[in-house]
Amino acid sequence: MPKIIQLSPHVANLIAAGEVVERPASVVKELLENAVDAGASQVTVEIRDGGMTFLRVTDNGCGMATEDARTAFLRHATSKLRSAEDLAAIATMGFRGEALAAIASVSRIDLMTKTPGAIAGTSLHLEAGSITEETEVGCPDGTTIIVRDLFFNTPARMKFMKSDTVEGGRVAAAVQQQALAHPEVAFKFIRDGKQVLSTPGTGGLEAAVYCVYGRECAKMIKVESRWESYSLTGFVSKPTDSRPSRALQTFFVNDRPVKSRLLIAALEEAYRNQIMVGKFPACVLHLNLPANTVDVNVHPAKTEVKFLSEKAVFDCIHYGVLGALNKT
Repeated sequence: MPKIIQLSPHVANLIAAGEVVERPASVVKELLENAVDAGASQVTVEIRDGGMTFLRVTDNGCGMATEDARTAFLRHATSKLRSAEDLAAIATMGFRGEALAAIASVSRIDLMTKTPGAIAGTSLHLEAGSITEETEVGCPDGTTIIVRDLFFNTPARMKFMKSDTVEGGRVAAAVQQQALAHPEVAFKFIRDGKQVLSTPGTGGLEAAVYCVYGRECAKMIKVESRWESYSLTGFVSKPTDSRPSRALQTFFVNDRPVKSRLLIAALEEAYRNQIMVGKFPACVLHLNLPANTVDVNVHPAKTEVKFLSEKAVFDCIHYGVLGALNKT
């Protein structure tokens, strides 16, 4: 008997789920990115029990035809890439075609979707990645996905989940990040029957920051600068309003939330000699640059990026923030 065998698609999906789906918050992040890519202008997220037993994401985007809805849950099935060349300049939030397959493999899913102009929509029920029911339904344009019993078939993963309060807090943070990343989309977040976030979706970053951070936003300094083909917009805290941690530092590269030591270093360099050691500035910064100058295909969660010119990125953030601080 051969020692090396090819894994079944279900086992491969379970392995991918370990990389892509760590907890309910990562499910919400992936589904919200899909909603944004679908052109939605309104998205509602609803969770119960921290998102472990019930998680619903509803959008008014382009929806899917019946055959596309079936294909969407296959691994590496995506509408966002066609060839290897497309990887060099990714303009969408998602692109790998792994998220839906990974989420479906560790949960029970109900999907309702309808394209504008279609007479009826499509309803699918999936158990552990397999479609068990398919029917025609009447539903509004767009897509609704309900994820139930997350990790019901991977008990080891379930053990690592924290309390409902902690997991719900992480989902809230994921929704807030997307609301700050896409101020042109109206986000609503309902937790255990209570609405805890609602953004207007008017396109103004200031309105989204106010909805997420409240009155703290009024004290922040506006940043707006250009550096060659790069542009930087957003808000930073005054040197006198520094924080005990970096928890309120939020960076977006081409509207994608990222974690980057380079961006943190550039931000904090602008505050050098202005804040005490051990204190940190807060920020919501959007860096926009040509898609071919940044590689987002670095990490399964898509939170890490590599830049073609790190020096140009550093200078753009450093001098942009410094200029805004000097003005005030």
